[in-house]
Amino acid sequence: EVQLVESGGGLVQAGGSLRLSCKASGFTYADYAMGWFRQAPGKEREGVSCISSGDGTTNYVDSVKGRFTVSFNDAKNTVYLQMNDLQPADTGVYYCGAGTHYSGSFYCRALNYGMDSWGKGTQVTVSS
Repeated sequence: EVQLVESGGGLVQAGGSLRLSCKASGFTYADYAMGWFRQAPGKEREGVSCISSGDGTTNYVDSVKGRFTVSFNDAKNTVYLQMNDLQPADTGVYYCGAGTHYSGSFYCRALNYGMDSWGKGTQVTVSS
């Protein structure tokens, strides 16, 4: 059973930075994707970023391109989301997801397709 545990959320002023971490366990897959999603109050969950284990494909929602960077540490089975120049619109609960039923590149090409396993989320609040 895949388990995902997020950490690193918090309160930050506009223009600040945070780094989210998501540690995965229970993995036995060779080709999969790890992604970050967020949900703001009153809004649907949206895909923020994704990285594929197979070919290293990454993808980002347009609103975070140039500000957020996703990376994966194989040895630690941990995916990171470095978030710079945070804005109030980035506020929300950030969820880590793992896509394991299809190829990793599939999930990353279709960023809002969703994932197969989810963490419980971590709150990110950006004040103006």
